[in-house]
Amino acid sequence: MNTKEGRLVCAVLMYAMRCVAEGDVRSLRRIQFGEKEVEALRDLQMLDLSRVESMKAHCLSVSLNRQVFWPMIDLLKRERKNDELLNELIEKDAPFDMLHDLFGLSTREYAARRHHLPINLGKGRPQLPEREVEDELYAAWRKLVDGRGNFDLNGSDYLDLHTQTGVTIRAIWSLVSKWTQEESR
Repeated sequence: MNTKEGRLVCAVLMYAMRCVAEGDVRSLRRIQFGEKEVEALRDLQMLDLSRVESMKAHCLSVSLNRQVFWPMIDLLKRERKNDELLNELIEKDAPFDMLHDLFGLSTREYAARRHHLPINLGKGRPQLPEREVEDELYAAWRKLVDGRGNFDLNGSDYLDLHTQTGVTIRAIWSLVSKWTQEESR
């Protein structure tokens, strides 16, 4: 029967065996493996690792490096939030070009994410809004870019413009791209 302690030791030993195979002595030194331990690792076999998994005791001294842990947690939270934003944009039918520019999304990942959505999303050119709504969108966009001093919008900005005006994300992307080109000349 595998134990949680045994699985931990097995995972560390597998990591150490990989370091040995790759000649990564520096990583082994950081986790306090000396020459004798490296030699012992060279002699280990897969069957030995399966036996380690059933042991209740372990040979490790594990500690948490808080200086690495908290920035890692913050990064994971930002990436999760970014992924949620990406999914929301896809659910609202954001075009590939937009998501490629904003998130570096590949065509394969874009297609896969769209494929898992329950609704049938549009393709092709977006339906542009009525002139009055387009003027409202332009005013909201102008306020946003004038406040920043640049034309760089992020995914949240597109969602905000969509919420404010009711214009589809596809149409917003198309119009904002056109306006940005015109203003950049």
